[in-house]
Amino acid sequence: MNNGPDRITLAMTGASGAQYGLRLLDCLVREEREVHFLISKAAQLVMATETDVTLPAKPQMMQAFLTEYTGAAAGQIRVYGKEDWMSPVASGSGAPAAMVVVPCSTGTLSAIATGACNNLIERAADVTLKERRQLIVVPREAPYSSIHLENMLKLSNMGVTILPASPGFYHQPQTIDDLIDFVVARILNLLNIPQDMLPRWGEHHLTSDE
Repeated sequence: MNNGPDRITLAMTGASGAQYGLRLLDCLVREEREVHFLISKAAQLVMATETDVTLPAKPQMMQAFLTEYTGAAAGQIRVYGKEDWMSPVASGSGAPAAMVVVPCSTGTLSAIATGACNNLIERAADVTLKERRQLIVVPREAPYSSIHLENMLKLSNMGVTILPASPGFYHQPQTIDDLIDFVVARILNLLNIPQDMLPRWGEHHLTSDE
């Protein structure tokens, strides 16, 4: 039996770590969730730099590409443009129960913290906040300035989960994919969606004989 939300908004913005967003999308599709996908132009540039994935510019073509790329069912991934104000994510009556921004740029972090709604990603986050639904942001920056930290504290006080893209090493990662999966698994755990990439702490401890 499935757990967690059936519909999720996934937004990718222009910080390093496009792999996290793509891997999360793949996992959500595998768990048969409906994904409302948003991506900034900066995120598309980062993705083309960090991965071998180059997304088509237009939402309809991007939706077809991601559907084929992930093996999603028809209509399982829905892509919206940055000014598609009539999309479900722009309204409290139509938005999914949870939203994840991964990776989250510090610019988007600031916009969400101040209630800016200059594009659909910011508006979707604003809707999630005002409806008191689950919002997870995955910032990726180093080092953090006082402004970044103040914005994170402000959002945390509103109930937002701040999950920095800081993979752990206690699972003894062997590849970059293992590090990516660590962060994505943490996101899925917070969403209460099943994942088999990372055992929860205490489920399995390596001993000197293993």
